Amino acid sequence: METSSHSHTELLRAVRTRVPLDAAQLLSRESVETVAEVLRELPAQLAAEIQQHLPDHLCPDGRGETTTELEIPGTVAEMMEPAVGVLDAGTTVEAAIAYLRGHDNPQQITYLYVTRGKRLAGMVVIRDLLLAQPGQTLASVMLPDPFALTADMPAGDAIKAAVYRHYPVYPVVDAEGGLTGIVRGWKLFERQAVEISAQSGTMVGLDKEERVQTPLWQAFRQRHPWLQINLLTAFLAAFVVGAFEDTISKVVALAAFLPVLAGQSGNNGCQTLAITLRGLTLGDMDGFPLRKLLGKEMLLGGLNGFLTGLVAGAAMWWTAARDGNEQAPLLGAVILAAMTGACVLSGLFGVMVPLTLRRFGADPATASSIFLTTGTDIAGMGLMLGLAAAFVL
Repeated sequence: METSSHSHTELLRAVRTRVPLDAAQLLSRESVETVAEVLRELPAQLAAEIQQHLPDHLCPDGRGETTTELEIPGTVAEMMEPAVGVLDAGTTVEAAIAYLRGHDNPQQITYLYVTRGKRLAGMVVIRDLLLAQPGQTLASVMLPDPFALTADMPAGDAIKAAVYRHYPVYPVVDAEGGLTGIVRGWKLFERQAVEISAQSGTMVGLDKEERVQTPLWQAFRQRHPWLQINLLTAFLAAFVVGAFEDTISKVVALAAFLPVLAGQSGNNGCQTLAITLRGLTLGDMDGFPLRKLLGKEMLLGGLNGFLTGLVAGAAMWWTAARDGNEQAPLLGAVILAAMTGACVLSGLFGVMVPLTLRRFGADPATASSIFLTTGTDIAGMGLMLGLAAAFVL
């Protein structure tokens, strides 16, 4: 039968069930208008592959190009690439295998994506394709309704979705379910690695994009504003210490233990902060009860604070006793209580600081360490000096 005598529906069906090279040979007998009409009704990627084999005079404008989503920074579209291995649901297994053999880069095809019209209907694993009968259609061997990302999905959400799946390739669809591209699994995990590695810098006010090769003045402009904020928060801690100037002047040994307390509570808070940020990045916080996390971290802080407080309290007792202070045991108890309380509060701050930043639309990792250490310094020093003023003097 001559192709020119096919009705439009028959021609469209014939094109969809052939590999791109055969489909192009079929269409080469048609008029430019007929070819353009058929290509408009095919999935974008399939139409583009067919155009590669059409004579120049039959190609509509924009040969080989497909319409894709704009690459919005921070979304799946930024990592997306054109889909390969897109075939119609009516394509036979024999034709699909011939398509793979004739493809320029078959090693780039991990799955065959099966479409009905423009919608993604399923995907075929190459192993299943090779084990199927030649006359079977892809619709009969495909995995229906596969998991897919959307082009406008934030990269962080895509990473969370990929963490528990570990697929080598993820299809990307639009709002109507049409296949618009694919994202390689390694790209998602590469982005995840970058995000996690950047957290250590953003926690202390570094820009995510700063590298060893970043120019001096650019690094200065990115870092300095946060150092000014850190200075202001340090003044708050200094104000708390200044408010207990009389207490420190009467028990000078307390001054020596201020950095000990601040260091221990700050480190405990940073441990909690790191776990919380990791949970936010990997999606572990989704659905996890906040009260349970707070209880765990505060109890953990209390246990660590008590054990380290025993050592610090014994050191204070020995120091005060060496200086002839009759209240050495009480001072040791003050250090123990302050260390325990400060570590409990640092556990609270380590959870709440990033969650509060996210609540207000900021990056949870952004300078979170600065706000954390300010909170732990004020709480820890205030607690130690307040207890000393209340029970020792």
